[in-house]
Amino acid sequence: MKLADIRDWVFDLDNTLYPSPAIYDLIGDKMTAYVSRVTGLDAIEAEKLRDHYFMTYGATVVGLQKHHDIDPQHFMTDVHDVPANVVEPDPELDALIARLPGRKIVFTNGGGGHAERVVEQIGIAHHFEVLFDLESTGFVPKPHRAAYEKLVADCGVDPSRAVLLEDTMRNLEPAHELGFRTVLVGAVHPDPKPAYVDFWSAELKPFLRSLL
Repeated sequence: MKLADIRDWVFDLDNTLYPSPAIYDLIGDKMTAYVSRVTGLDAIEAEKLRDHYFMTYGATVVGLQKHHDIDPQHFMTDVHDVPANVVEPDPELDALIARLPGRKIVFTNGGGGHAERVVEQIGIAHHFEVLFDLESTGFVPKPHRAAYEKLVADCGVDPSRAVLLEDTMRNLEPAHELGFRTVLVGAVHPDPKPAYVDFWSAELKPFLRSLL
């Protein structure tokens, strides 16, 4: 991949720009509690339903909106109201992103101000021209193609000159179909590698180092 060919670097947030078990567990607990309040299910069954809606629709909030008529904005604000300081600042990532030419965009299924708080806490907020979250897509989550098409349209992204870096493999396929180069970040290392995964790296920073 030639850096000169890339105009837009599109990063997923959680488990891509930073390892997120601590904060993701906090958000997950709040999601389960929210599902429990809405449905009357106990915690175990609420967690199962939360996961079912995530796998079925791409985001738990979509299932809750569809089947339980909740206010999606209220859900996003509530469940993402967790302390960002459980995430460590990352000066090395800051330096690596600074060396990438072109625009940097966050593209996340999170919302409720989560992206803003986390990139500020990591120390990389100043690099990102756009934080494109679930509210930005009109609550159409990845991997639905319409989410990517809205990103492209609203942000003026040329997919042939863009890269999507993402830890969830199924979220790469629609991007690849649109013409993005795709990078799978994380422990999942499919063999054989699907055609829609152009590059794989166990962690983000070693991949960025390899480009520079």
